[in-house]
Amino acid sequence: MRREATANFLAVGSGQVPMVFVRNRRARRYVLRLRPDGVARVTVPRGGSQAEALRFAERNRSWLAQQIEKLAKRPKTKREWLIGSDILLRGETVKILAGTNGETGAVHFGAEKIPLPNTEGDLRPVVEHHLRNLATKEFPSRVFELAAPHQLPVKRVTVRSQRTRWGSCSRRGTISLNWRLIQAPPFVRDYLIFHELAHLREMNHSARFWREVEKLCPDYRTAEKWLRENSKLLHA
Repeated sequence: MRREATANFLAVGSGQVPMVFVRNRRARRYVLRLRPDGVARVTVPRGGSQAEALRFAERNRSWLAQQIEKLAKRPKTKREWLIGSDILLRGETVKILAGTNGETGAVHFGAEKIPLPNTEGDLRPVVEHHLRNLATKEFPSRVFELAAPHQLPVKRVTVRSQRTRWGSCSRRGTISLNWRLIQAPPFVRDYLIFHELAHLREMNHSARFWREVEKLCPDYRTAEKWLRENSKLLHA
């Protein structure tokens, strides 16, 4: 069983690398990897601790710096997010800003704030990690809230980084949602939730399935239109 813990930041060179700790009972040792999104992932074995995992990462800081350098040399498919960049948050365009009113050591966008000693360079890994944490906190309760009036049997909700899908539904009642929906307007997020909830009654995309979607979300076509026209913004 794997369980993801909250993240810290590790100073590597002149930047701050977001870290996530994943407990794996089958793992026999600590393992450090750099994800394609720039987040350092540390596997914590059974009986291990997050504190020791952090020390393990610190001991391997030079290796991590090498991996970051290799990652930086790869062809970039996403634009950098710098101070002054515009991003989407819950359907609204917000600007990434350094500290306000003389404050230092943080970046702001919308109502969100991320403590960060160094605000220079590409902030995308740090900001995306924060957005994913927001989605992880907000989405499960919203799924259960929308499912309850319709007595839909949701067993579990997960938030993932799906490359080509906005969500999925298993026959066992697990709803998975793409964290990038935190950038979409709430009505679009809710439509995608209803879409997956409808699969609890129809595990297909038949005419009956779309009738279920319309019962749950009568204005779903508006959300579909927004996705067709703006989905690239969620990956920009």
